[in-house]
Amino acid sequence: MHPTQKAIAIATGLLVGVVACLEVGYRIGRSRSKQQPGLFHEGIGTMEAAIFALLGLLLGFSFAGGMSRLETRRQLIIREANAIGTAYLRLDLIPVSAQPDLRRLFREYIDVRLGAYGRLPDMEAADQEFARAAQLQQKIWSGAVTAGRDDPTQNADRMLLPALNEMIDITTDRAVAIHTHLPPLIFILLVSVALLSGLVAGYAMARRQSRSLLHMLVYAAAVAVTVYAIVDLDNPRSGLIRLDAADNALVKLRDSIL
Repeated sequence: MHPTQKAIAIATGLLVGVVACLEVGYRIGRSRSKQQPGLFHEGIGTMEAAIFALLGLLLGFSFAGGMSRLETRRQLIIREANAIGTAYLRLDLIPVSAQPDLRRLFREYIDVRLGAYGRLPDMEAADQEFARAAQLQQKIWSGAVTAGRDDPTQNADRMLLPALNEMIDITTDRAVAIHTHLPPLIFILLVSVALLSGLVAGYAMARRQSRSLLHMLVYAAAVAVTVYAIVDLDNPRSGLIRLDAADNALVKLRDSIL
C-alpha cells in the first residue's frame, strides 16, 4: 500500500475507532450510573488523568521523533550536496585531459541519485537506481585514482580522494535514513492508548444525560489528524510533508555542472 494511502487509512480507522470507543464508554457509564447513581465515577479520576497524560506523552514524543527524523533527512541531503560539490571542485587538481569524463560522470551520478529518491516509495525501482549510482561511484573513484597516478604533486590523492570518499560514505547514511521510522511497537502502543482514552472519555461523559456528538467528533478528529501527521512525517517522499525544498540543493548543483 502506498504510504499516503496507508496514512489516510490509519487516520480514518483511528477516527472511527475512537468514536466507537467513546460511544461504548458512554453506554457503559450510563449503565453503571443507573446501577450506582452518584458513585459510578468516584475513584477513577486519577486513572483518567494518567491515561490522558500517557496519550499526550506518546503523541508528543512520536511527533517530536518524526520531526527529528525529517530534519536528519534534510541535513543529509544538504551534506550530500556539499560533499559532491566539494569533490567536483577538486577535479581541477587532476590533469586537464582526465577532467571531461569525470565531470560527465558527476552530472550523471547526481541525476541518478535524484532519480532514485524520486522513485520512492517504490523501493524496487529506487533500488535499481541506487545500484546504478553505486556503479557510477566506482567509475568516478577509478577515474580519480588513475588520474592521480599522473600527478607528480599528489594533490589529487591528498585532496580529491578524501572528498570522494566522503561523497560515497554519505550515501550509506541516507540509505539508513530511508528505513528509519517510528518503531512499530511504539505506534501500536500509541493507537492502543488513543482508543483506551476514547473509552475513558466516553465513560466520563456519561455524567451527562445525552452524549455530545460535537465533542466526540472533535476529540476523535484531533487524535486522528495528529497520528496522520506522525505517519506522514516518516514518509517525506509522499503525502503532504515533503523534502522537495532540500532536494533543490542537488538539483541546483547538477544544473551548475557543465
